[in-house]
Amino acid sequence: MGNTLTAVHKQVSKQVNKEPTKRLTPENSWVKSLSRHRALYIMLIPGLVYFLIFKYVPLLGSVIAFQDYKIFKGILGSDWAGLRWFNQIFTYPQFGRLLRNTLLISLYQIVFAFPAPIIIACLLNELRNMFFKRTVQTILYLPHFLSWTLIFGLSYMMFSTQTGIINQIIVSLGMEPIQFMQKAEYFRTLIVLSGMWKEMGWSAIIFLAALAGISPSLYEAARMDGANRWKQFVHVTLPGLLPAIVILLLLKIGHVLDLGFEHIYVFLNPITYETGDILDTYAYRAGIIQGQYSLTTAIGLFKSVIGFILLVTANKISKAISGEGLY
Repeated sequence: MGNTLTAVHKQVSKQVNKEPTKRLTPENSWVKSLSRHRALYIMLIPGLVYFLIFKYVPLLGSVIAFQDYKIFKGILGSDWAGLRWFNQIFTYPQFGRLLRNTLLISLYQIVFAFPAPIIIACLLNELRNMFFKRTVQTILYLPHFLSWTLIFGLSYMMFSTQTGIINQIIVSLGMEPIQFMQKAEYFRTLIVLSGMWKEMGWSAIIFLAALAGISPSLYEAARMDGANRWKQFVHVTLPGLLPAIVILLLLKIGHVLDLGFEHIYVFLNPITYETGDILDTYAYRAGIIQGQYSLTTAIGLFKSVIGFILLVTANKISKAISGEGLY
């Protein structure tokens, strides 16, 4: 019996040595995965080309921030200026005001405008009449497709002292009309409210998709445990929305210095500079109109670096507290 087992063992050993087992190397595994999912990778090509041409290649132009750029000399022919443009930004007498206005408007948007689509999505999710729900959704989505010029025109029709509906109501109550469009103290409120009205319906789509991904069995289990509607929201709906909320909030923090030039510019006038002039509008006046392209690039680079630092910091804090993050 022992001799038989020994012979079998030798025969198996020879067979194994003759035909070694093939192992998938990382290279082979990657090639097979690429071949198996080639249709998906082909679909990615247009998006990758777009980001390469319009996002990554323009990054090379950031070198203009360190040059005394002349449009007719180009990047290669312009003289180097070191940190001169950054020094000009930081020593500009109104830089503190520009930075303060930018940060305050961003803060107001995060505090007041960011929760608006979440609330809208939760309210729409409670509607059971599909016709009424879709009608409300369509009405809320429509402002997103309007330009900021039209939004300003509608705001003027609402708040102007001559023909504004709001001021007509105020006058009918025996009070003096309020110059909402001309007084600096109302500028930030108008910006935040107009931005909320334009974008909250469209932004709610992401949260509606997140709500649709919550399993109905979780609500059934919560009801069986005696949870009312509020407790179902707190213990089921809110945790289901948390990943989407965290990701969008982190992206918002990363763009804290990017308020949208068009939005601010159409509402801004010299009277409201004190509370409405931001980095983007100053870059337009000083950089684009006056031809100081290096100054404009320096402002953009400064905003990008600050946004990157804030994004990385907020992501680490978020992962430490909630376990959710961008990466």
